[in-house]
Amino acid sequence: MSESLSFGDLRQEVLAANLRIPESDLATLTWGNVSGVDRDAGVFVIKPSGVSYADLGPEDLVVVSLEDGRVVEGHLKPSTDTETHRCLYRAFPSVGGVTHTHSTHAVAFAQARRPIPVLGTTHADTFNGPIPVTEDLTPEQCTSDYEYNTGQVIVALLEGDPRRAEEVPGALVSRHGPFTWGATANASLENAVVCEAVAEMALHTLALCSPVELPEPPQHLLDRHFTRKHGPDAYYGNAAAATAH
Repeated sequence: MSESLSFGDLRQEVLAANLRIPESDLATLTWGNVSGVDRDAGVFVIKPSGVSYADLGPEDLVVVSLEDGRVVEGHLKPSTDTETHRCLYRAFPSVGGVTHTHSTHAVAFAQARRPIPVLGTTHADTFNGPIPVTEDLTPEQCTSDYEYNTGQVIVALLEGDPRRAEEVPGALVSRHGPFTWGATANASLENAVVCEAVAEMALHTLALCSPVELPEPPQHLLDRHFTRKHGPDAYYGNAAAATAH
């Protein structure tokens, strides 16, 4: 059946990324979703609402119009977070995939309305700065177009800056949880894994040492860790070996 579905490669990528959510302990029950975009076709593929990861197949994924949010293909309702994903795709052209979870430690920062601080090199390897937290949504934003407005507060937080969105590929929605993004669906999921990991490390670090006692890490060290994995002078990894395997 899956072979006859359109957007087959994108469906498989999005399916694989969604299945990694429970494998990576990023969600309880069905509290998480991943999408991936095909900009040439003007659509994105996203997990259906409330479907168990164990029961998820490529035919269950929903294809949604990037322009107006209508369902193009699918027999199930798309994720309730679909409009947030669509908002991020429309705001940031370099984004190819979006992940949202309710992972425990990142949500703790979101509920406390505190950004995840850069306390060491593990954070700096992926995020070139703190993972920021949005303002609370207004009553009006919650009453009408709530999910799209959730995306809008993220866009406002990043000042609509595509470069900032590339250098800090994630944000915490106040009292809600993390959204992360990347060049592909899988990259967005990996950024969600890192977001949760550095949130947990930060909480342990802050339990050992209060923010007042904790000195700022040297900026030159953080910069070195970010630039060795990102940008024109990056030298981390073996792209040829990754492609071969």
